[in-house]
Amino acid sequence: MACSLRKAITVCSFFRKSYYSVVVVASNTIRLTCNSTYGSHYLRTESSISFENNKPGSELFCRQFCSSREPEKLSWGVSSNIVLLEKLESSLRNHNLEEAWETYKDFKRLYGFPKPSLLDRLITEFSYSSDSRWLKKACNMVESILKEKRVLLRTELMTKVCLSLARAQMPVRASSILRLMLDKRILPPIDMLGMIIFHMVKSDTGMILSSNILIEIYGSSQQLTTKKSTCTELNKHDTLLFNLVLDACARFRSSSKGHQIIELMAQVGVGADAYTISIISLIHEMNGMRDELKKFKKHIDQVSARLVPNYQQFYESLLSLHFKFNDIDAASELVQDIYRFQVLHHEHGDETQPPKPCLVAIGSDNLRMGLKLRIFPHSLSRESVFNVGRNQVLVIHKNGKLVLSNRSLARLIIRYKRGGRINELSKLLCSIQKKGSVESSRMCADVVAACICMGWLETAHDILDDLDSEGSPLDTSSYMSLLTAYCNTNKLREAEALLKQLRKSGVIINASDPLLAPVSMCELENESKNKLKELGSMAKGELTYHIVEQMRVEENEASFMMHELNSSIYFFMKAHMVEDAVRAYRKMQVMKIHPTVSTLMNLLNGYSSLGMYREITILWGDIKRNMDSRKKLNTRDLYEFLLLNFLRGGYFHRVIEVIGLMKENGMFLDKWMYRHEFLKYHKGLYLRIKVSDAKNDGQIQRIEHVRHFRKWVGLD
Repeated sequence: MACSLRKAITVCSFFRKSYYSVVVVASNTIRLTCNSTYGSHYLRTESSISFENNKPGSELFCRQFCSSREPEKLSWGVSSNIVLLEKLESSLRNHNLEEAWETYKDFKRLYGFPKPSLLDRLITEFSYSSDSRWLKKACNMVESILKEKRVLLRTELMTKVCLSLARAQMPVRASSILRLMLDKRILPPIDMLGMIIFHMVKSDTGMILSSNILIEIYGSSQQLTTKKSTCTELNKHDTLLFNLVLDACARFRSSSKGHQIIELMAQVGVGADAYTISIISLIHEMNGMRDELKKFKKHIDQVSARLVPNYQQFYESLLSLHFKFNDIDAASELVQDIYRFQVLHHEHGDETQPPKPCLVAIGSDNLRMGLKLRIFPHSLSRESVFNVGRNQVLVIHKNGKLVLSNRSLARLIIRYKRGGRINELSKLLCSIQKKGSVESSRMCADVVAACICMGWLETAHDILDDLDSEGSPLDTSSYMSLLTAYCNTNKLREAEALLKQLRKSGVIINASDPLLAPVSMCELENESKNKLKELGSMAKGELTYHIVEQMRVEENEASFMMHELNSSIYFFMKAHMVEDAVRAYRKMQVMKIHPTVSTLMNLLNGYSSLGMYREITILWGDIKRNMDSRKKLNTRDLYEFLLLNFLRGGYFHRVIEVIGLMKENGMFLDKWMYRHEFLKYHKGLYLRIKVSDAKNDGQIQRIEHVRHFRKWVGLD
């Protein structure tokens, strides 16, 4: 009993001494932090507090140390170190985020950051919450700690917060932490970085931020990239990261940003697999870069039959560009290649060995210092998350093979007919039919039937004759359909000639043939009407429908010329042949062909690479004039590139102008990137010069614009 009593007295004595120390520390803290206005008030309050009220057993002592839902505080509202830490641990154990947050704020205000283990637990609890409010607080805490006391944060913890923000579709905050980590030369493991990017690129804003972050990471550091000189195998982690961003650029139609990522891959030596090539195909198609896409074909033609379906998008995009350039010969050759693969392809090489890279030039092949993209056309990651083949309308996957769609077949028919080259169309159809597949044989009959439905009877007759002369005649039904159409349109002479032709060829005609039985031509016409009813339903068939649709939207000569001129401008600018590029642009204006975003981006890229910022301001005038009539020029890619170049060139009046236009159009502005660009080129601009020191009105406006920009990006 005596022993127990001694222990109790000892404990009470310990609490009394400890608590008195806390009172003294807290009192001193208050004195130091109070301002002069309230200093005397606190001193009076302090002097009026009797130590007797703080003895064990008193009311004040119980309020301070007994557990309750309200934060334990001293009488003047200041919490002790020990009490706050215990309460913070308790609230974390009970997952009481409200109490944990309030306790953390009190502790931080008095003592700074708690120990790292508690910080980790608190931030982790916030990160695991489904409430965006707590996720924002976790983000704010990480940013605060990174700026004030970086050693308290582990990379794993920052990665966890970043992933939670990205998963919750808060890409701006996720990118903020990633960039803070990048500034401190800390980065998540590349597989975790891939997970963060995977969630970020689900939105338009996330795609923009992910693209810019990828450029910042790989453009400023080689830590995550492969070694160009020694690495011969595909770095799948890096490739997956670039594939995620490239795929987002294609999905959100940010073709210029996508092209920038492709060039970055070539610069840092990241390899491209089959999925990368398919996404690059989409981006090149959007940019109208047919010559760039053609460079991949010889390598893709060598892949095994197993991989051919994975290049469906490549053949789709290349065929689409052939049509856009009105190159019917190239389109026909590509179609024959697609069908040739069905019978000629075989497995290539030993698939157990690592794939060997191929090099594809980016830009002009004549450039001495041109970029080279390493591609692995035989490589296909099993862990891919991409839906290759989501955009196919010209080349489709059927029964394990790539075949031509009715839409692309309709384009071929129209182009060949308008060019008066039906004989070449027949040769193409005959070549396809000789591949031996049921689909290719049916294609020829469908073409003849569609021509008949369109009223192109002479064209149908020519195709039938060509196929017959090539040794690939169609069956009797196609001839009878044409005969029926002749009779219905009162082309009786042509009908009789066709009957004689059939008879000479040994084709068996039914008994209603007027040349084989004493039946009048009128009876033949009656029979033809029954046949025409069948054709009437065929007229609504898919191929005929697509022919009608394609004729309605068929591009004109100006459109074909626009693609050619854009291609020329791109080539000239890549080769630094500025005068030739400008000449092609002026030709476009003389021909009254409206420039596209690709036209302007090709010019801007060329000027930017040579530091010709004044020329960009002149081009900006053309762009604004075209914007009034061409709303399609109001794209974020174009505005962002202009803004960056005006920043580099120091044209701050234009900078403010473009920012205003982007805001008007509801476009996302990546302030972090613009701030970084400003600090790179104009860090100390006008810091020591006042408006009153300006020599003229122009300098006054420039100082004001610089100040406005600095305030907008958060520098002032």
